[in-house]
Amino acid sequence: MRQDIDQRKQFTRRALFLAGGQFLLVSGLVTRLYQLQVVDASDYEVLAEENRINVRLLPPLRGLIVDRFGEGMAINRRTYQLVLISEQTDSVPETLERIASLISLSERDVHDVLREVSRRSDFVSVTVREDLSWTDVTKIEVNLPALPGVLIETGQSRFYPYGELAAHLTGYVSAVSEVELTGERLLELPGFRTGKNGVEKVFELDLRGSAGTRHVEVNAYGHEIRELNRIEGDSGDDLRLTVDMGLQAFAARRLGEETGSVAVLDLLNGDVLALVSTPSFDPNAFNYGLSSEVWQGLLNDPRTPLINKPIAGQYPPGSTFKMIVALAALEHGVVTPDEDIYCPGFYELGNHTFGCWRHWGHGHVDMVEAHKVSCDVYFYEIAHRVGVDNIAEMASRFGLGMETGIELTGEESGLIPTKAWKEAVLGEGWLGGETVNAGIGQGHVLATPLQLGVMAARLGNGRVRVKPRLARSAASPAIPLFEPLRVNEEHLEVVRQGMYDVVNNPDGGTAFRARIEDEGMEMAGKTGTAQVRRMTAADREANRSLEEIPWNERDHALFVAYAPLQASRYACAVVVDHGGGGSTAAAPIARDVLREAQRRESVRWPMGEDIGDPLGQDV
Repeated sequence: MRQDIDQRKQFTRRALFLAGGQFLLVSGLVTRLYQLQVVDASDYEVLAEENRINVRLLPPLRGLIVDRFGEGMAINRRTYQLVLISEQTDSVPETLERIASLISLSERDVHDVLREVSRRSDFVSVTVREDLSWTDVTKIEVNLPALPGVLIETGQSRFYPYGELAAHLTGYVSAVSEVELTGERLLELPGFRTGKNGVEKVFELDLRGSAGTRHVEVNAYGHEIRELNRIEGDSGDDLRLTVDMGLQAFAARRLGEETGSVAVLDLLNGDVLALVSTPSFDPNAFNYGLSSEVWQGLLNDPRTPLINKPIAGQYPPGSTFKMIVALAALEHGVVTPDEDIYCPGFYELGNHTFGCWRHWGHGHVDMVEAHKVSCDVYFYEIAHRVGVDNIAEMASRFGLGMETGIELTGEESGLIPTKAWKEAVLGEGWLGGETVNAGIGQGHVLATPLQLGVMAARLGNGRVRVKPRLARSAASPAIPLFEPLRVNEEHLEVVRQGMYDVVNNPDGGTAFRARIEDEGMEMAGKTGTAQVRRMTAADREANRSLEEIPWNERDHALFVAYAPLQASRYACAVVVDHGGGGSTAAAPIARDVLREAQRRESVRWPMGEDIGDPLGQDV
């Protein structure tokens, strides 16, 4: 009896424990279900919806780049791409073989497609060829029934109508590099392009625009079923440059096969009217990638087509620097405009002899005459008197030895040496002979063609420190507020008279043959010939012709000018790499370009503006 009672008690306890355990399990399950279905229901609903609906980005249209008159320099055009969906084909290699029988398809193209197919899901499209011609499109369209899984898609691609003529200005776009990836989803879109050079890079964020979105329904395998919603993005802002592409094209044609630069500026407001660098390259070729052979060819070309020479080429300015030396000497009172200095054809300083380009000499010359005939001995002497630091200070007022701030990539600063510079950089003291060399724009002195154009603009303006600008909007001021030049007007008139005689005086003017004869279009300027290696006495005695000297050993030819003489508006600098003499190689180009600029009235602005008297401001 007692045994039966004990067994019943034991059974009851076990039943209670079992029931308690079941109750706890059921309670936990109910609690969890409540958590999932009630408390977290909204969160899981969103996750489920996102698993069913994908949000995909739509790339925006890139903003246009146009010249001052609205001519398209960088535009978007409709393009056709050939794509392939591998799951819809019987055999990808066989399909590619059929395509190759219809349009050009290289072994590299085939290899790239097979690689992409192996990396992606079968239902994802792979690009076979981009930028198809209309002829290629028609060939594919006619044969589409025999090409299952092959589609032609339309899109927008960057195009540069002027090609090489504006390549260094616009720059180009290309595929996004790993360095550029910042986490912005737009940059991760297949085929998205960003600016790599020129204004395409400087104004990248303005030109890029903002992405749109596209909501699509997909199944469990990621297949797109239908589009639910589309929100177009905002196109990038259009960019208007100050360049006159008609003048740009003329200047490039005038340079022809020469290696060199042309810079033309509005000397009142700094608008860059033309900025030419030759040789150039086709920016359209970078859009879809260059072959290694073409890229290496551009890199190894001794004429450096990838370098934007007007802003990145650094040259000894030669005799175009003499106006700066003259102004420094006049300001510090070490010479007067009427003082005669005798030129026997050479200048002696200590144990060194410095020759004049006219080895039999110029005789007695004053400052205006020294400019006209470009007498080296005269400028050796006044440079030695005034000193290199004073010359450097005057050069800085005219924009030399510093970046101009133009809205382009890759600008160099040039170099205007001082005693402190040499001590800090080379660890050596300054020598008197180096000042003499600097007096004719040689030695350590370096300038870019654009800097020389700015110098010419400030000489022609005479009142303010004009700065170049390449981008301009309707809201931009017609005449920006520039810093005052702070150079004595009488001293400037002496130098400008010398520049006038260089071009217009038949009695020894070094550029008289390159003068503008059209009435009212006349120019004032200065020739320059810059040595690329030290001339020895044997070199001078040999007196070889230009054709007998290797191209890379020939002197650079330079010319700076402004026009017209009355109410001057245009400034120009021309550098012909290894062109020989400035009067024969560079001055005729500047003459023709300045005449064309005036004929075209390149300074006109289509939106209309009243500049009034820009030099009437109190500066």
